[in-house]
Amino acid sequence: MKETVYVETSVLSYLTVRSSNDLRAMANQNTTTEWWETRRPNYSVFASDLVISEASRGHPEASRRRLAAIADLPLLQGIGKTKILENRCVYRKLTPCQPWREAPTCSISENVRALTKALIESHALPEKAEADAYHVAIAAVNGVAYLLTWNCTHIANARTRPKIETTCRIFGYEPPVICTPLELMEP
Repeated sequence: MKETVYVETSVLSYLTVRSSNDLRAMANQNTTTEWWETRRPNYSVFASDLVISEASRGHPEASRRRLAAIADLPLLQGIGKTKILENRCVYRKLTPCQPWREAPTCSISENVRALTKALIESHALPEKAEADAYHVAIAAVNGVAYLLTWNCTHIANARTRPKIETTCRIFGYEPPVICTPLELMEP
């Protein structure tokens, strides 16, 4: 079984944006394209309703390219009120500490919202980064192995990772490994 990856919106932006003259941005674009073309087949890759919402914003042509890149990706349960469908959600082994297992009336969406709130209240992520907290919560609640992002300000950050991991574990979720495409290049 392939390991799972949740693709956060910043990865799509680097994947589909026109070439940059900035050396760092150009390197990130090249790395993202290489990962997408050569490493992505090694993983089960997912997006979410939040990724679709964010990718839909901005210039219409840029939005079209971002949405086209993820058109074939299954969606994880996120902030919407949808039923859990076998082909649209990552399933993991259940353990007694998983809140949604203990409370069968509680949907994954409710757990995503609760974990998002906890990530902000615990100062793992700042209040202004609520969407970033949702990305982390979507990946954690769905049991995804890796959260792929270029958001090094709030998500893939050495100072925030330990706080994110602690908060996820307090809520009974194994946190995803938060990394950039460069960090996930090794076979």
